[in-house]
Amino acid sequence: MTNAFNILFLCTGNSARSILAEALATTLSHGRLIAYSAGSKPTGYVHPIALQIAKEIGYPATLLRSKSWDEYGREDSPKMNFIITVCDAAAGEECPYWVGHPATAHWGFPDPASVVGSDEEKWAAFRKVEIGLRNRIELLLDLPLDKLDHLQIRDELHSIHHQFKD
Repeated sequence: MTNAFNILFLCTGNSARSILAEALATTLSHGRLIAYSAGSKPTGYVHPIALQIAKEIGYPATLLRSKSWDEYGREDSPKMNFIITVCDAAAGEECPYWVGHPATAHWGFPDPASVVGSDEEKWAAFRKVEIGLRNRIELLLDLPLDKLDHLQIRDELHSIHHQFKD
């Protein structure tokens, strides 16, 4: 097996989309990716539906917590290979300096935590984000990451998202 790649998923609140991405990337990759998540303005809690979906896919709930992206901007933090924003607000924000200049991309999704309606409508919004993230992460895992240079990886990350644009 080749070395694992560290990937950080960013969102504003770090309670739903980035949490789902962390759980999916780690679980689907079987050790190829070590995923993390964080937010620019963390809510301090993981949304219960995101937590339930993470448990369903086999990700340990004890690893999930809403946290600031400042944790990953420190010198002693894991060096990230990829950083992906998953909500529109985080894509436009001033990000901290990332050690190692990781490849970055934006894979935006509507916030399922903001859905007002029935439980079925809320679950449907979370499932839609889960499926969208799963599709993108599976395409990422199909890439020969250890054979691509930094610019090729960045281009592939952008291309993956645009494959699903209307």
